[in-house]
Amino acid sequence: MKISIISGSHRHNSQSMKVAGFIEKLLKEKSICDESWVFSLAGNPLPLWDESVWDGAEDWQQRLDPIKEELASSDAFIIIAPEYHGQVPAGLKNFFLLFGKMELGHKPALIVAVSSADGGAYPVAELRMSSYKNSRLCYIPEQLIIRHVESVLNDSPADNNPDADAYFRERTEWSLNILAAYAKALKTVRDSGVTQTEKFGNGM
Repeated sequence: MKISIISGSHRHNSQSMKVAGFIEKLLKEKSICDESWVFSLAGNPLPLWDESVWDGAEDWQQRLDPIKEELASSDAFIIIAPEYHGQVPAGLKNFFLLFGKMELGHKPALIVAVSSADGGAYPVAELRMSSYKNSRLCYIPEQLIIRHVESVLNDSPADNNPDADAYFRERTEWSLNILAAYAKALKTVRDSGVTQTEKFGNGM
């Protein structure tokens, strides 16, 4: 099983990437999956969508094909979204315009929202409302909102709020095990062939 982690922050050395690193380490230490891959949107590595994507332009193919291969070979996803002015970062929204059902379709995903304070609910609502329609990505009922992120999940115990840190570590492991179970279950759905259709290419 392969689980891919998408870190949606535009910033270098972001708290979202810290969370991504913690999650990837946990996946390995607890043998939750066989393989993991992390893709960071720091520095806006993907240009904004335009219609030449649909035309198979060579520059788009060169940029996107390696990423498409990683996503298509994944069984599940973890979408990490910091809250920018109460919304999902533009680069993460753009990600869902560039990759679709061939890479993400009928695969489970865990939303992990990140907030420096008591926020984080808006990115969860936004992703659940608007990012799955044509991609057919399947967000699981569980989600994580890592609040006061600077004080948890740090490598040094001295940098952590002990009670909050212990809670988020335990809750994250629990959520990842749920995601892995969904990954196994939804593979049987994809393998059944019922999701394959040219007639209904887009969601309603």
